[in-house]
Amino acid sequence: MTRIGFSYNQKPTAGLETSSGASAGSSAGFEVEPSFTRSNGARGAVVAAPAAIAGQDDIYAEWDSPETIAAVDRALSPLGEVIRLEATPDFPQRLRDARPDIVFNMAEGLSGQNREAHVPAICEFYGVPYSGSDPFTLSLALHKARTKQMLQFYGIPTAPFALVDSLAEAKAVRRANLLRYPLFAKPVQEGSSKGITERNYIRDGDELLAVVAELLEVYEQPVLLEEFLPGAEFTCGVIGNSKDARVLPIVGIRFDVLPDGALPIYGFEAKWIWDRPDQPLQMFDCPAAISPELGRSIEEVTLRAYRAIGCRDWSRIDVRLDGRGVPNIVEINPLPGILPNPEDNSCLPKAAAAAGMGYDELIQSCLIAAAKRQGVRLGGGRSRKAGGKR
Repeated sequence: MTRIGFSYNQKPTAGLETSSGASAGSSAGFEVEPSFTRSNGARGAVVAAPAAIAGQDDIYAEWDSPETIAAVDRALSPLGEVIRLEATPDFPQRLRDARPDIVFNMAEGLSGQNREAHVPAICEFYGVPYSGSDPFTLSLALHKARTKQMLQFYGIPTAPFALVDSLAEAKAVRRANLLRYPLFAKPVQEGSSKGITERNYIRDGDELLAVVAELLEVYEQPVLLEEFLPGAEFTCGVIGNSKDARVLPIVGIRFDVLPDGALPIYGFEAKWIWDRPDQPLQMFDCPAAISPELGRSIEEVTLRAYRAIGCRDWSRIDVRLDGRGVPNIVEINPLPGILPNPEDNSCLPKAAAAAGMGYDELIQSCLIAAAKRQGVRLGGGRSRKAGGKR
C-alpha cells in the first residue's frame, strides 16, 4: 500500500488544536507569522498588522483552513495511506520517521525568500518523491520580478516593470520616467493577494512615493512597480507535464460585480473582504465568454509560461490583456489555491469543474502526474492522521 505524506500549513483558528498538537493561537506551532524575512536574518519577526484593510489581517492568507486540509486528505485516501505531516519545525524528523513513498505538498512555508521551497527541498535531501514544482521554480515564482525577468528572456509578454528597494530608488524611477502611469505596486514576494489592495494603484508621480513607503515599511521587502494593464483579466489552471500539460477552461474575472467605484483589481478586498459567504460575489465566468481566437492566445501564452518557469504537475497562471488586447502574464502560482467549497470561488477547482472534473479528481490528478513522473506506484488505502508524531 502506497504511503502518501501530506504536507500543509494550517491557518490558526481560535480554540482549535492543529494536527501537530500545537495551539492554533500560537501560529500553528511557530513563534513568528508566515511572511518574507530578509536573508541576512536582521529581522526576527514580521510586522504584526500588515497594511491590508483596516481591521483585517492578511498574515495567514496563504495557509489553508482545516476544511481544505480535510477535503484534500479525503481526496488522496483512495490512492494510498495518507499520513498528515504538517510543515511545523519538526517536519524533517517526522518525514524521516514516516517514510512515505511520495509526498503531496501544498505547504506554503513559514518565512524567508524561499519559504515555499522548504518542504520540497527537505524531500529532495532525503530522497522522497513529492508532488508539484521543484524548489527552484517555487522560489522563482514567488519572486515576482525574477519571474518577469525570466518571462522577458523567453519573449513571453508581461507588463513593463521596475523593482525598488528604497525610497531613493523609487525617486529615481519617477525622475527618469522609466514607466508610464498608471502603475500598480506589489510586495515582490507575497502570495494570496497579501499587500495587494486598491491603495496600490498609482495614478501619478505624486502618489508613487507614499505607496512605496508604506509597502516597504509594512512588508520589509522590495516593491514591484508595474505598468497597469487596462484590459480584461483571466486565470488559467494547468495540469500535467511536458506534452501532456493542458489548460483547463479559462476563468474570466468579472470586475463589474465589484462595489461601485472599485478599481478593476482582483486583490485582497475582492478575495477576502467583499466576497463573503453571506454575500457572495459572482466574480467568475468559467468558461470565460471570449472568442476562440483569444482563448487560443491565452492558452498559448499560459503554456509557454508554465514551461519556461519549470512548473510541474499543476499550477494556476494569471493573465491580463494590455491596451492592444495582447495577453500578458501577471503571476504564476505553482502552489495554487484549492478550496473545496464552490462558494469560496477558488479558481482552480472552478476550472476543473467546468472541465467535468470533481474536486477529488483534481487533487488526485496532481498526485498521479507526480507519481508517473517519478515512477511511484499508487495503491488504495484508508486515511489516517499522524498527529505530527509517530
